[in-house]
Amino acid sequence: MHRSKIEWVLNPDNETLGWVWNPLTGCLNHINGLCKGGGFPCYAYRLAHGRLKSLYLKHQIFAVGQFDDEFYTDKPLTDPFYPRFWPERLGEPVKGYTRTDYGGSNAAASDKGIFTCDMSDLFGIGVPEEWTKKVLAVADRCYYHRFYLLTKQPQNLPKWSPFPDNCWVGATVTSNGAMTLAMTNLAHIQAKVKFISFEPLLGSIGMSDHMSIKGVVDWVIIGAQTKPYKPPRIEWVEEIVRAADKAGIPVFLKDNLRPLLRNSEGWTPAWAVSAREPDGSKEYLRQEMPH
Repeated sequence: MHRSKIEWVLNPDNETLGWVWNPLTGCLNHINGLCKGGGFPCYAYRLAHGRLKSLYLKHQIFAVGQFDDEFYTDKPLTDPFYPRFWPERLGEPVKGYTRTDYGGSNAAASDKGIFTCDMSDLFGIGVPEEWTKKVLAVADRCYYHRFYLLTKQPQNLPKWSPFPDNCWVGATVTSNGAMTLAMTNLAHIQAKVKFISFEPLLGSIGMSDHMSIKGVVDWVIIGAQTKPYKPPRIEWVEEIVRAADKAGIPVFLKDNLRPLLRNSEGWTPAWAVSAREPDGSKEYLRQEMPH
């Protein structure tokens, strides 16, 4: 595991940056019109074909049975982003954990927030269910940590429900159609926190087209496409924030939205700000966490 640079991946104290854990790497979502196929390769895909390529190609524990897919004919030996399992990483959430009494007073300092499989998709295309089962078993065992589980394939979530209480389960949504799929399936799972990550937000979600998100979603995250930087329209962001406010759902606006939200005078609209310094010298974006 290593420290995360993603601002919403926080430890349970909701103040310090959490961790990233990758017992799996790669997926085949990109053959299904998502990610690269949808016009924006995710950072995991770019890294796998960049500085991590040699490391991944040397690793030989990969998924099988996908060779005949009409959308995907390359063999995994030549594709660094083919789904791979790293069993030696399974114990990382336990390794180095010094608290001997899980109810001890030093719990807050020891417990971690862990973004799980940010270099893969735990519920993605081409990921064997046996791998998913092993990862969820570790999360269940390590009930003192918080595990963030995010997928682009929310239709695969119900088969794993109910989730352990320490798992925050989310779906990536970039369009109106993806929102429908996410809402339908999040409504049919049990998890302590269910969330939607609108990142990258590539179009209007059309919140008026969907049932109220209250009771289905507990948290929303909104961000821009980073490489190349492609900010959403401000009205797309505002629409989601207004709907979340109406439903009483916390909103986390990623820092990469700042250029979009500032007007010509350098001010950010009130609906996007949690606080300002009295002299106006600094604004704080809404970066709220579920309770």
